[in-house]
Amino acid sequence: MALPSDSHSTAFHELDAWRQRGRLLKLCGEEIFVIDEGAADQPSVLLIHGFPTASWDWQAIWPALSARYRLVCLDMLGFGYSAKPDRRDYSIHGQADIVEALVGALKLEQFHVLAHDYGDTVAQELLARQNEGSGAGQWLSACFLNGGLFPETHRALWTQKLLLSPLGPLVNRLSGKATFDRAFSKVFGQATKPSRAELDQFWHLINLRGGKHIFHNLITYMRDRLQHRERWVSALTEAQVPLALINGSADPVSGSHMVARYKQLGCRLDHLNELPEIGHYPQVEAPDQVADHYLRFVEQCGA
Repeated sequence: MALPSDSHSTAFHELDAWRQRGRLLKLCGEEIFVIDEGAADQPSVLLIHGFPTASWDWQAIWPALSARYRLVCLDMLGFGYSAKPDRRDYSIHGQADIVEALVGALKLEQFHVLAHDYGDTVAQELLARQNEGSGAGQWLSACFLNGGLFPETHRALWTQKLLLSPLGPLVNRLSGKATFDRAFSKVFGQATKPSRAELDQFWHLINLRGGKHIFHNLITYMRDRLQHRERWVSALTEAQVPLALINGSADPVSGSHMVARYKQLGCRLDHLNELPEIGHYPQVEAPDQVADHYLRFVEQCGA
């Protein structure tokens, strides 16, 4: 799907440059887009993106982090440049298996994890496996950006609820770019709304490989959060590695109320940064702040 003509030139070339930096790997039988940059002897950071976007979310903080770390990211199954099979059995456990297959394929032995949104939930499952001693590689730390770590504090958008309902396939067919722009922009801070070019880029990534048709399939992760809540909350309370939160407090979905619940439940918390005017996508809305806070956290872990 082509980007609108008025933003096509710059926006599309930025996306294409990102695509050319990566490659497709066969992981768990699926084509998965992966970027791996930096020297093998550098400390590594594994970045796990959110819903409904892709690894492109990390591009604004990439330069600051790549100056000191080897960076590895992927588009999970159903997202971005990766395969997007039209089926209803997408699961957080399946995505976690793909991430661990990537860790094995790249022979990552020790690494930090930075996750956002849907990626937070994948990271919770992976952290549970680390706690059990069955996880791939050895985690050095984990940092969570805004996400539904607890189903009881996740304030889903109305469109998300409709997609999860029996009406999901119909809602998906009837929803277009204008609907997406409105819903997506609502979760950003008042002064940090996405530009038209950014909205075009996100929409393009969603529609690659016929991706929009599977929205109602991907959204089933909200049921996974309910089903596996105890396991994934325990992953945070029993963590054996340092944990951090960098959170946009103005996020209506997972803002300051999520941080309050995190503390209430006694989850491990070694580092906290709350960004009062920032919404659900802090790495997009305030990349310099996020990069600075994150680098301070991982350097403390190293010390």
